[in-house]
Amino acid sequence: MSEAAVSEAQAEERRLRRDLGLWGLTAIGFSNIIGSGWLFAAMYAAQTAGPASILAWLAAGVLCMLVALVMVELGVSRPEGGGTVRWPLFASGRLVGTLIGWSTLLSVGGTAAEISAIMRYADHYLPWLYHGGSLTGRGLAVALGLSIVLTALNWFGVKLFARFNNLVSVFKVVVPVLTVIALFASGFHSGRMTAAAHGGFAPYGYPAVLSALAGGGIVYSLNGFQAPLDFSGEARNPRRTMPGSVLGGIGLALVLYLALQFAFLFTVPERLLGHGWSGVSFDSPFGQLALVLNLQWVSSLLYVDAVVSPGGSAYVGVAIDARHTYALAKNGTLPRYFMRVSGNHGIPHRALLLNLAVIIVFLLPFSGWQQIVSVMGDMYLLIYAASAVAVSVFRGRPDARLRGWVPGLAWIAPVSFVVASEFVYWSGWHDLRLALPMVLIGLLLFLLLRPEDTAGQSLGSELLSGSWLVVYLLVLTLLSWLGSFKGSGHLAAPYDSITVALVSAAVFAWAVRAGRSLPSR
Repeated sequence: MSEAAVSEAQAEERRLRRDLGLWGLTAIGFSNIIGSGWLFAAMYAAQTAGPASILAWLAAGVLCMLVALVMVELGVSRPEGGGTVRWPLFASGRLVGTLIGWSTLLSVGGTAAEISAIMRYADHYLPWLYHGGSLTGRGLAVALGLSIVLTALNWFGVKLFARFNNLVSVFKVVVPVLTVIALFASGFHSGRMTAAAHGGFAPYGYPAVLSALAGGGIVYSLNGFQAPLDFSGEARNPRRTMPGSVLGGIGLALVLYLALQFAFLFTVPERLLGHGWSGVSFDSPFGQLALVLNLQWVSSLLYVDAVVSPGGSAYVGVAIDARHTYALAKNGTLPRYFMRVSGNHGIPHRALLLNLAVIIVFLLPFSGWQQIVSVMGDMYLLIYAASAVAVSVFRGRPDARLRGWVPGLAWIAPVSFVVASEFVYWSGWHDLRLALPMVLIGLLLFLLLRPEDTAGQSLGSELLSGSWLVVYLLVLTLLSWLGSFKGSGHLAAPYDSITVALVSAAVFAWAVRAGRSLPSR
């Protein structure tokens, strides 16, 4: 990147308003985690693992904390708008930066998915929104209008955004807490955790705990904790606020999810357990459970929150997507036109408008769009793996600029890389057979947008330094096809997950060595 381009990027970065404190950042992380997942994950986890689903939540919390520690160190040491997109570029070069950036750009569809979820839940009150599983013409118009409103609410500065999100976050806490209290007050079936009549604590064996991480929606539900890091360039004191906001968001969300899981396990009526936990099925788990328990007011409140919770996540998602697009423009993955930050509001308006256009494209009712959106959401997990590599690369450079806030990074980083790889793998062949090849389309973007000034690196050297990510994606795709998570089953559990761990450890060592050989940025 030329000195002029660097100076331009730094000038735009200085336009960002540093108005976010600890509470605002924590609320951003919490609101991004608590979306539509809390309405369904408890039931799916119970179906998959029974009472042992509690262990799955605790394991997911620990694993997410490990990944978060790596990203917190980066956010504290190198605060920057859209940092999760910038760090892979600085650590591993333009090829890795482009592929990670491309997968992040595709994940904008995840915001469209939350908007679609709002429409689906609102259909309970406005049945003309959906017909035959697709948005109607009027439903599409309402969804587009909501997309514009969410964009407009993000237009006028990060302080206004944070205040509105704080209000939404309070509602997203109050409703689940009231649900838990009301369910326990309605009836409590003691002995549920170990009842032999329903198979005991682990009716489907302890391997089912691993399956619940992905199949039960637990990983999906806790995903999104990195949101405060994308606002690190707009934090008043990143070193003081980043650790508490990221870890606090995970901790609060985990406590809430555990409470909901316990409430579901202990309050499902005995008559519904005739076929065990796998036979308990609701279209709207907590809403219908509340009706079964004669809690009409709770059910009504839940249907309202079923609109508000995805709405809050979509609101934060619009803001995060804008920071990512802004960062991609700084990287050169997108034209620098989208890097412009408004002098009046400190917001990347052009990035907001581009993302609005992408959301609209995803909302158009073309065949299979929901499947594609969910696939793109899975690929956001690649940021976690790339961040683990980045922190280890920076530690080995003379100008590391790391604060050393997190002790034990030497082992936390490789473990978090392996964890992120497992999370991607556990998404299953059904998703990865589409997602990983689509990420590799970013290779064309890399070649088409290659700048004239490449800091003295030839095309061959750029491809060589970033080749670990291409190999990593190809091997994950192959293992997914061979493995037991909706694959062919040629590589049985747990040997498939063990193989993924060993391959990931080897790729991590390769990636760190390649990154440390690059010039410092």
